[in-house]
Amino acid sequence: MSKYKKLVLPLILVLAVAVVAMFGKTLSTKSAAVKDNRTEVVFWHEMGGPAEKSLMKIVDGFNKSQTKYRVVPKYQGSYDAAIQKILQTHGTGTSPAVFQAFDISAAQMMHSKFTVPVQDFIDKDGFDVSKISPVARSFYSNDGKQQAMPFNTSQPVLYYNASLLEKYGITPPPVSPSYSDITRVAKQLYERSHHQVKGMTVQIYGWLLEQAMANAGVGLTNNNDGHTGIPTKATINNGASKEFFEWIRENQKAGDFMNYGSGAMAGTNQTTGFLNGKIGIYIQSSASISQLNKKNKNKLGITYFPHPDGKKANGVAIGGAALWISNDKPKEVQNGAFEFIKYSLKPEVQAQWQKDTGYLALNKDSQQTSILKGLYKQHPESKVPSQQLQEAVPNHFNSGILMEGMQKTRQIEQFAMESIYNGGDITNALKDADRKIDDNLTTTNRANGYH
Repeated sequence: MSKYKKLVLPLILVLAVAVVAMFGKTLSTKSAAVKDNRTEVVFWHEMGGPAEKSLMKIVDGFNKSQTKYRVVPKYQGSYDAAIQKILQTHGTGTSPAVFQAFDISAAQMMHSKFTVPVQDFIDKDGFDVSKISPVARSFYSNDGKQQAMPFNTSQPVLYYNASLLEKYGITPPPVSPSYSDITRVAKQLYERSHHQVKGMTVQIYGWLLEQAMANAGVGLTNNNDGHTGIPTKATINNGASKEFFEWIRENQKAGDFMNYGSGAMAGTNQTTGFLNGKIGIYIQSSASISQLNKKNKNKLGITYFPHPDGKKANGVAIGGAALWISNDKPKEVQNGAFEFIKYSLKPEVQAQWQKDTGYLALNKDSQQTSILKGLYKQHPESKVPSQQLQEAVPNHFNSGILMEGMQKTRQIEQFAMESIYNGGDITNALKDADRKIDDNLTTTNRANGYH
């Protein structure tokens, strides 16, 4: 290399670094200016893992769609942990403008007086909510007002191993099956597989008991599951609950029922058993579809949640969480929070959310997008949960339970289910559950000043 080149190259490199530094500083200054000019909307959420990545797509999409607001997402851990943080930080500089809160905290959020009903923004904006699932909206409505907007939404559905049914020449259950329809399939699968495959399971999980009552048109508590007043008395000891457990016991006696127990591992084990062809039928959240489609070597079948024999299905409630707007932030920040909620409900956004996560698209126009049409073409069974959601007509019993202390109630329900699954008397177990829930209601209501 010549002496001239040796002198010039370092000079070029120095100039290049200087230009990049100046250009980078300019970009940084512009970015900061954009950042400073936007109204910041802090968003607390509880989505982890793959669902968080999908949620970030929505946040990024909103931030890129306009220049007035900037949503800042912050992960808060579990649903329970997030609720405590929300209640403890309200009125401080660290509280969120919009936050995700799970279904069984709905009553607690409504009674806290820490939020602004999204109905206020709907009315002011003229936003048309008619295309958003009525049964999903009804869970977070009270006194004729939409308190929060459903977001990550699921319903329980019944999954079956279609490959095993084909192998053993068994006619699949209908789209909206009765208990007897499922028992027929479970018994045939158990017998024709020479007892190598258990026919069915129902996890010991209070949510599933609540859904069995909802689909039969009865409630967990008085005052229409809290929709017409503060619940004061439990009503689990009813004919629908007994019929649900008698159905399970019938299959236990026939030998085709598998008891995986309760808790997180029970859910994991039953899914593993299903994927490995050890169990033919199980009931779980529709949000499990994404996992089952990715890991299933067998053909997947899906039907609606089963209903009692001789009765029309009343429809099941939703699970998941909703988006709430805090009332301790300036109006402009609250407006930004609502704009983000509106964006999250766009047909294409909801369609992509369902495809990515398994949570149900709430905007009925999402079904006409190329995103979901493509998904249904590849996995036709994925359309069934959406149909179940769309067909449900909201009423007091399929619109969720507005009761504080639901975490404790779920524990009591679990204890009753464990007793029954292990051979205990059904009526006595349900009476005991009612008594314990009543005690918890009395304590909770007194602490909240409702008595």
